[in-house]
Amino acid sequence: MSNLTPPSPGDDTAGARPEAADASAGRSLFDLARWLKEMGDTGEVPSGAEPPRVLASVRAWLDEATAKDWYEILTPSLCAHHPQEVMQWLLDVGLLRELVPELADTVALSQEGGRRHKDVWEHTKTVVWQAVPRPVVRWAAVLHDIGKVPTRKFLANGKVTFHGHAEVGRRMFRRGPARMIEFPDDVGPRVEFLILHHLRPGQYAASWSDAAVRRFAKEMGDGLKDLLDLGRADVTSRRPGKRRACLRQISSLSVRIRELEARDATPRPLPAGLGLHLMERFELPPGKHLAHLREQLEALCLQGELEHHREASYYADAIASLNLLEGLEIRDGRGGRGRS
Repeated sequence: MSNLTPPSPGDDTAGARPEAADASAGRSLFDLARWLKEMGDTGEVPSGAEPPRVLASVRAWLDEATAKDWYEILTPSLCAHHPQEVMQWLLDVGLLRELVPELADTVALSQEGGRRHKDVWEHTKTVVWQAVPRPVVRWAAVLHDIGKVPTRKFLANGKVTFHGHAEVGRRMFRRGPARMIEFPDDVGPRVEFLILHHLRPGQYAASWSDAAVRRFAKEMGDGLKDLLDLGRADVTSRRPGKRRACLRQISSLSVRIRELEARDATPRPLPAGLGLHLMERFELPPGKHLAHLREQLEALCLQGELEHHREASYYADAIASLNLLEGLEIRDGRGGRGRS
């Protein structure tokens, strides 16, 4: 991009007096990109980039850069080691307010009864810093909570709620950041997806059925890995016990998804329609007892006691000969219980 091309030795500024070169440095988008990357790499504000010295340059940068430029200028520094320092500098010099006012509005927006470290801005900086340094995840971390500004409500007990902030944040992303910053076609939709679904990993509970876990993985599709990584980064509690519990919860969800994918990829040894055959053969109602019988039969197949991929009557005969119905708890369609 031409705007970010470093000055050549033949430029007018190359032989200028040091004070003249210093005075013009802030007017270059190349300098801005270089400063941001250095801040991201080191966590320190480079000499010449101190906020009081560059405030007058902000308007020139805004007038010169295009929406596409801003993505290219900001992304490397936001994917560096100290993105939180870059974000704070952008706020201090006024660029954040011009480019992403929705994010600037989160400054000092309390999330919990007057606790300063719980304001949305400080939380967001921590999430970005903790996130894996992939552009999609880092940008989603930057913008995931912008919907909290218009949705914050104080309850009578002093608690704060942000109901619907993910959905509102998605709409705000489309109207604001996605217009001021031109995200590549393979980045913008994924960032929007993560903003909308960023709460989902934290809603997982061990009580979810396998079917519910499968549905979740299917709904998240190609965005699953990014979403789980964002979910981990979004855990910012200062209470070690709570933090560990939240991270274990997301890791448990990830493990269950992998286990189910592996199980589903393994050819099942029993034929389709076996449950219906067993219901007819043994006059059984539908219910979980059928799944229990299938589990027993599959275990016997894996142990080599029964053959794989035989007709349904073969497995029904095995149930009868092995007395697998004995002691089986049966729940009928009306919720009644019985034992065979």
